[in-house]
Amino acid sequence: MRSDLVLIHEWVPAGAHILDLGCGDGELLDTLAREKNVSGYGLEIDPEGITACIARGINVIEQNLDQGLANFDDNAYDLVIMTQALQALRRPDLMLDEMLRVAEECIITFPNFAYWRHRAHLGFKGYMPVSKSLPYAWYDTPNIHLSTFNDFEQLCRQKGLIIRDQAVGNGDHEGHWTARLWPNLFGETAVFRIGRRAA
Repeated sequence: MRSDLVLIHEWVPAGAHILDLGCGDGELLDTLAREKNVSGYGLEIDPEGITACIARGINVIEQNLDQGLANFDDNAYDLVIMTQALQALRRPDLMLDEMLRVAEECIITFPNFAYWRHRAHLGFKGYMPVSKSLPYAWYDTPNIHLSTFNDFEQLCRQKGLIIRDQAVGNGDHEGHWTARLWPNLFGETAVFRIGRRAA
């Protein structure tokens, strides 16, 4: 699995009931079900992803995340997960509210636009970076809200949310002291575990 999915796997408690937003081909849900007895649903809009989920035996619902999660009750799940999809939504801030309405805790991953290679590419070459975490050109990218570790932390503070854990998800610097000390500079993928605001 991708490094961010490996980190999520470690954070998900055994037996949890989860909702995976933008679940893709269902790899994470499938692995969690087999290895941690996790149950739940995936939401996906891409027909190929839905077909792959069905082939794996994953419960999947075709749904556009930009339309929200109104079809799910408050506190319906233990955990909501969204990997590499937040930046493609029209209103990521509203989706964060929805995720924490449906569950007490959520895990989110997104590409960190402040990663040093992205900064260097833009600074020295003058073009939008294309990388493993940002694999599209500027004109065909689904990413409409690029952000950084710092941006997301600021959004959580503004909403009064609790950052329960955060990590760097990438192959080159995962576990390296530079990524732990300066995640906004050396973290290619941001991984956050967020809880509701304190009562």
